[in-house]
Amino acid sequence: MKIKIAIVDDNSFLLKAVGDKLAFFEAIAVKWKAVNGLQCLEKLEEDHHLDLILMDIEMPVLGGIGATIKIKAKYPQIKVVMLTVFDNDENIFNAIKAGADGYLLKDIDPDTLYKGIVDTLNGGAAMTPSVALRALRLLRNPMAIDHIATQEEVFLTNREEEVLEQLAKGLSYTKIAENLFLSPSTVRKHIENIYSKLQVHSKLEAVQKAKRNNLI
Repeated sequence: MKIKIAIVDDNSFLLKAVGDKLAFFEAIAVKWKAVNGLQCLEKLEEDHHLDLILMDIEMPVLGGIGATIKIKAKYPQIKVVMLTVFDNDENIFNAIKAGADGYLLKDIDPDTLYKGIVDTLNGGAAMTPSVALRALRLLRNPMAIDHIATQEEVFLTNREEEVLEQLAKGLSYTKIAENLFLSPSTVRKHIENIYSKLQVHSKLEAVQKAKRNNLI
């Protein structure tokens, strides 16, 4: 009997790359692919005869964490392994809380991915070593978990989102001001507000956190 798998990822290149990695193994059959959590749930309605889902985290419409919560509520027999580029504490904690059975990073090689799938189906929990280390640190530090669990949702104004999107493209304050018909000082003020709301201190941190929270 083949291991029946679905892959969920909004990046078509990565979706194909994961499929290519699994193609090395005759024991695995990729039954279908989906580009976001909502499409995954729709496809499960049509065909839920799966052993395991490889789930991206950062996706439009419905992300991997939200999709995992719904899948585990309705199809508890299906294993869900997060397959992502993000190994931050927040995502690891939320994935485990959502009921994920494993957490692997996308740069994984085919053999390790296959072994992770088999281990998970045998009752283990596939985890990239760096992720396992972070998960252990979280367990040893309840205050860190409390901090993640009590984080408030961040709300940016439409204008702040526009500024952040421009910032994510690597544009200068002057160029952003030009594109949005604002003065450079107004752009600077918006960026200060964004940093304050996101509780970050650099452009890179702001962009990464905004993407994690689906703000851009």
